[in-house]
Amino acid sequence: MAELIILPAVVLGIIIGLYELILIHQDENFQGSHWFTHGLHAAIWAIVATFAVMNVEFVYLNLSFLQNIKYIENQWVFRGVIGLITLIKIHSASAVVKTTVGSSRGLKETWTHSLIVVLLVYFSPEIWRILGPLVESIL
Repeated sequence: MAELIILPAVVLGIIIGLYELILIHQDENFQGSHWFTHGLHAAIWAIVATFAVMNVEFVYLNLSFLQNIKYIENQWVFRGVIGLITLIKIHSASAVVKTTVGSSRGLKETWTHSLIVVLLVYFSPEIWRILGPLVESIL
């Protein structure tokens, strides 16, 4: 069994979550703190998704229902599924919030920003290989 990667996944998940929070704030036509509550939800998901992508083997072995899905044991396919879930989750959460001023389409997150977040989650293990030594030297 592969080593469980916790701290790097949480740190990178927080960074991606903060980036998502900034993007949500830019995209939204908001009133009050709606952007923050939606953003907090997205930031928590970013940590969960990053953890799953950085620990594919652990997640695959511990969620037994995944073993019945063809090709999901391939890390690239698994990452793609997590990325697709992330994309759907971002836009679904954005669409259900109807409290923005002058908008009937929710929080108006752009596809570009959603795809950037998905790519950050998808490539988080490679990103950590680059940023990890820098973050560790700072800490």
